[in-house]
Amino acid sequence: MTVVGNPAVNRYLAAEAAVLGLAAVDAALNATSLWWQILCVAIAVLALLARRRWPVAMFLLTLPALAVVGSVIATLVALYAVAARHSDRRLLAGCAALAALGYLFPGPDLGLITADVVLAVIYAAMTAAAPIFLGQFVRAHRDAVQAREHERLLDAQAVLAKERNQLAREMHDVVSHQVSLIAVQAGALQVSTGEPATRHTAKNIRELSVDTLEELRHMVNLLRAAGTPATALTPQPTLSDLEHLVHGSGIEARIVGIAPSDVDAATQRTIYRTVQEALTNVRKHAPGSVATVEFSRDDTDLTVTVANTPPTQPTLTLPSARHGLVGLEERAALLGGTVTAAPTRDGGFSLRLRLPMAAALTRAGAR
Repeated sequence: MTVVGNPAVNRYLAAEAAVLGLAAVDAALNATSLWWQILCVAIAVLALLARRRWPVAMFLLTLPALAVVGSVIATLVALYAVAARHSDRRLLAGCAALAALGYLFPGPDLGLITADVVLAVIYAAMTAAAPIFLGQFVRAHRDAVQAREHERLLDAQAVLAKERNQLAREMHDVVSHQVSLIAVQAGALQVSTGEPATRHTAKNIRELSVDTLEELRHMVNLLRAAGTPATALTPQPTLSDLEHLVHGSGIEARIVGIAPSDVDAATQRTIYRTVQEALTNVRKHAPGSVATVEFSRDDTDLTVTVANTPPTQPTLTLPSARHGLVGLEERAALLGGTVTAAPTRDGGFSLRLRLPMAAALTRAGAR
């Protein structure tokens, strides 16, 4: 059904059938009832089926039919296939010479050079040269199309690189400046205040700002390197960094269960970013609450749940476009998983990441 509904495949099959049919008609009109002549023309026609894969060998198989019975179509089609595949002039000249000799076989009497002999040689040479010129033209056209496609790809990559560099500059100049200012002011507050609670809060703010600046630096480098051979996603967080993330989140949080250590880097990165985003949302939208990061797994799935209790402090309204949750859903979908988020019955909130374990273990084993 797929082949029938594909216009490109249908055109290809129609062209193949037309070529084989034309070669078969030419062979039938020239062959006699002798079995060895029938065998020669049958081999020549059937050889066209493999001319795209082994053009030179199939061309040689068509020469006996050309020399013995004068079946020329199969040889010309095979010669075109040779020219469309190869650009070696010596090879093409040799094939053309063989085709011309096969066309002239058994050959004119060289002792009697007449006008008919000269015309026969010229006609044989032109007949052999025509498919070679056509094949070389098609090859040159195909190479030119590929070169244009490559050039368009390079232009598109250059535009993307320019946009990435502009985004990297904006991230560095604007976000880095603001976060650096937060870190400096938090450090000043930590030194100047005499209240232990304020000092502890200022210390957490400064540490979070420093960590944010470090991740921002990695992201800027990644944006600048994107599209180049040196592009790399390292250094990237793994589940070994999860303990530090939870304890440095600025909220009361704990880990329940054991984080898997036998999954691939992409799965670890997705889990880390999911927990990071969930804890950030808790800190923004549920101040004073307690968060729990729970790991569980069964025979099919790995589940990571980040749940928090209701807030105990006034909520500060912060801008949000839900891009974080959308990004988590996209990360999970790339690994065949899902992300769900919903309020809990006690007034808290729960975010659950579910990933297929079999695929994660397979990727880990393939490293």
